[in-house]
Amino acid sequence: MKLKRVVIAGIGFGGLSAARTLAGKRLDVVMVDRHNYHLFQPLLYQVATAGLEQESIAYPVRALARNWKNTKFRLCEVTGADFKEKLLLTDSGAIEYDYLVFAAGSRTNFFGNSSVERHAFDLKQMSDSEALRNHVLTVFEKASLVSDNNERSKLLTFVIVGGGPTGVEFAGALRELIIYVLSRDYPEISMSETRIILIEASSAILTAMPEMLRNYALKRLQGMGIEVMLNTPVTGADENSVTLGDGKVIATKTLFWSAGVAASELAGKIGVSQGPGGRVKVLPDLSIEGLPDVFVAGDMACVIQDGRPLPMMAPVASQQGKYVADAILARERGEKTEPFRYIDKGSMATIGRSSAVATTHGFSFSGYLAWLAWLLLHLYYLIGFRNRILVMMNWAYYYFFYERQVRLITDTRKETVKGADKV
Repeated sequence: MKLKRVVIAGIGFGGLSAARTLAGKRLDVVMVDRHNYHLFQPLLYQVATAGLEQESIAYPVRALARNWKNTKFRLCEVTGADFKEKLLLTDSGAIEYDYLVFAAGSRTNFFGNSSVERHAFDLKQMSDSEALRNHVLTVFEKASLVSDNNERSKLLTFVIVGGGPTGVEFAGALRELIIYVLSRDYPEISMSETRIILIEASSAILTAMPEMLRNYALKRLQGMGIEVMLNTPVTGADENSVTLGDGKVIATKTLFWSAGVAASELAGKIGVSQGPGGRVKVLPDLSIEGLPDVFVAGDMACVIQDGRPLPMMAPVASQQGKYVADAILARERGEKTEPFRYIDKGSMATIGRSSAVATTHGFSFSGYLAWLAWLLLHLYYLIGFRNRILVMMNWAYYYFFYERQVRLITDTRKETVKGADKV
């Protein structure tokens, strides 16, 4: 008997969770993605700050597929869908489906600011982390040769926009890279010449966390020498500066943007209703209205819970992916499913060495204990025994020896690195 086919478009946290749940359940599961690996995006900033090799936070999808019964993978770009004929359209041809799950994730949201988009770095893909690491190391190489104070200051000023977990974690990791490692690599540069400026448009960083943790994180960052500017929107940028809402201009060669995300471009190509951030509007069971066999999970899905859209985070995507898989299995058994509801198990962010903030089930904690919990949780969710060992060894080496080994400028061709014209 021919098995019904479930096609999953996107193998991020949501798609992976759905595929894992459906594997071996008498369904033909086809995973589709433009990359042949699952990327653990929460650790991309550590690749960008020379803490981890990029390969240690990615895992080949085909290695998963060969261990999951009735599961296969196709490497291709999704271009749209023909819902009438039940086809997923790709650049390698159409794929028939009985059930379709869109889980293509998100992209960086520059809120229509073309100058920022043109000159800023972001962290969504593996190549982004390598490009940013190349850039950070290259500006230090340039600064070590420059005698003009204004040019040197511009090279050694790093502007980070967005006070969420990514911005906070990147700022802390970059500061530690400079203090503990680059200070020894570049003795001709005084670390007092370096500036890291974290800019947030709202009145606080880490706004999803309790006030006590927000205040702890702010004081910790400031104690590390990071300048934090609150209530400060960014309105523009060019190759030499960043312009703020009040007209002030910061001279810099490095702008990192982590101030927002929007649904993947695919959400606008499938011809369905979209909500805030370009996310696809879905019914309580995460299916699309009028398309009961088509589901959306993860950052692409606009799910309203308690009066506001769920955040675009990995835990939300993972829970939605599993829910969609369970809903498909229930439908095959002729059973009904309850509406999806996200269970918030908490959130956390690391600030620096032995320092983090975490909240779970109404309990908040910070410092070393939160940092240790952050380490263990991220190791747990990494895919692959080898990756866990490599990451753990890198973290241990850095912790005991204050050294980061991945200080490699792997591409010196300016045209291959976004923003390299700024260097």
